[in-house]
Amino acid sequence: MPSLDSKQYGLALHTTSPELGLAIGNFIGDTRSCTWELGRSLSTHLHQYLTEFLTPQTWADLAFIAVAKGPGSFTGTRIGIVTARTLAQQLEIPLFAVSTLAVMAWSVSCTSNSLAESAIALQMPAGRGQLFTAIYQISSAGANVTALLPDAVMSPHSWQQTLDAVEIPYQVVDVPGNLGTTAIALLELAYSAWQAGERPHWGEALPFYGQHPVEKTLAADWVKD
Repeated sequence: MPSLDSKQYGLALHTTSPELGLAIGNFIGDTRSCTWELGRSLSTHLHQYLTEFLTPQTWADLAFIAVAKGPGSFTGTRIGIVTARTLAQQLEIPLFAVSTLAVMAWSVSCTSNSLAESAIALQMPAGRGQLFTAIYQISSAGANVTALLPDAVMSPHSWQQTLDAVEIPYQVVDVPGNLGTTAIALLELAYSAWQAGERPHWGEALPFYGQHPVEKTLAADWVKD
């Protein structure tokens, strides 16, 4: 299984909530993360914080980038995806776009041994009285989550009906409003995929907005980049 050498790092950007989260690590002892409550000033300050956070590493030290692809804030998600795509394109390195809900599932499982090899049902406010939902299976063999029910938007009633039909044990998790601290979990999931030999092209990284009417248009435009 491949691993990073001491001079190679992975970088994670989590921008889908009002709390910006950044994480960087080489997975052999040098890992750090930081969060900032930026809210609507994300677009103004992201590049400044990103540049300062990277030091003492340089852009040339990065082996891959990971970004939370949503669901979450439409503007924050878009800024994160565009920034990550631009960096990965310029640096010619892989870009892992990971579900916000998958990242949350892994983060929760890491803080609770009882959730190893368990199913986690995640629910997150989506506006208009709807919920972002998903069910992920957690594997204790490395950082790995499998979607039993992919990310979707449902009414509370439909979500409850879905849960009632689930035939395996699961735990319901309410996703909090601030998610920057899960940047470490995002980095870990991306590194696990990197170790498994995955090398996704930056052009494959597309956002998941769920509800927004222009999602398909933006996705189609970015595929042409």
